[in-house]
Amino acid sequence: MGIVEVKDLSLALNGETILDDLTVDFWEGHIHAVVGPNGAGKSTFAYTLMGLAGYRHFDGDLMFQGQSIKDLGIDERARKGMTLGWQEPARYEGLSVAQFLQAAARRDDQAIVTDVLEKMGLDPQIYARRAVDATLSGGERKKIEMASILAMHAKFVMLDEPDSGIDVSSLQHIFQALKFLKDGGATVVLITHSLSVLEQADHAFLFCGGRIVDKGSIEKIRPYFEGNCLPCDHQNNPESEAKESNS
Repeated sequence: MGIVEVKDLSLALNGETILDDLTVDFWEGHIHAVVGPNGAGKSTFAYTLMGLAGYRHFDGDLMFQGQSIKDLGIDERARKGMTLGWQEPARYEGLSVAQFLQAAARRDDQAIVTDVLEKMGLDPQIYARRAVDATLSGGERKKIEMASILAMHAKFVMLDEPDSGIDVSSLQHIFQALKFLKDGGATVVLITHSLSVLEQADHAFLFCGGRIVDKGSIEKIRPYFEGNCLPCDHQNNPESEAKESNS
């Protein structure tokens, strides 16, 4: 039994089926990847698991640690230990990085701020006082968002395109954060177009047309990145789709 179990989940938006009869178990303490072409339903799947507005009404069930959370809102799911890292992290005008991280940790503890910033390769003396706003680069905001996830000790972490808009150095810090999360017992789901991100996972699910068309080891799913959508006839081009996603 996984920490999160998805049972026969189907979701329609504006009369169109986006997710079609999905059944998934996410094993506790593992890193999972969700891959597939643009429009496959990957981000919609994450939004549905997190309980975002507009993604609450679906058929099937969603279990967290053996209990249904279908009727719970995003705040209640977050209190249980679920979180979602955005492809484009939010800005918070007037809020310092230290305040943001302490809010994530739910305690006023400068030691936590220092620890998680250092883990992300950010100097606490410089960044703790910075505002979480447009003065930060995309890579800085991505690393600060990851620092907040480390601070909150979430049990189930979803990351939507974690490599989006960041440089190679920042990406290595993101990968290091994944190791910290796994070592701490968290379950991680990576939504990605990137082979380098896929290779951080233990297992992968291939989405196409709102369905899971294959799953298994990274070696099994890797051919998708060579242009083959294994069991169906969709022609994939992950490199161009990643560029489109980042644009």
